[in-house]
Amino acid sequence: MTVTAANDIDSLYNVSSDAVRNTLFGNKTQETEDSDIFSTFLDAAVCNINDTNIALSNKENEQLKWAMGISENTHDLTIAVGKAEAALNYTVALRDKLLEAYREIMQMQI
Repeated sequence: MTVTAANDIDSLYNVSSDAVRNTLFGNKTQETEDSDIFSTFLDAAVCNINDTNIALSNKENEQLKWAMGISENTHDLTIAVGKAEAALNYTVALRDKLLEAYREIMQMQI
């Protein structure tokens, strides 16, 4: 009988032992959780920007290959352009939402 990794992980959430539960989730204070949330969000934003830059670079490389005649595969070019456009649109939308949230926070009266 084989057990998948997903079943092994799911079984940890149902453990009644405090020692195992604390090891899994950790003993975090509210301040630590808040800083972890912010650092996780910041890391995700930086990763998103890096992924967008990679997609834009791949698009430029495919365009140059096609323009110089190195590649005649328009399929790869179309995929690279689509990925780059989607990544850039997502990054711009995320930036707009962050700026909107910042402006809303700055307008709050203390």
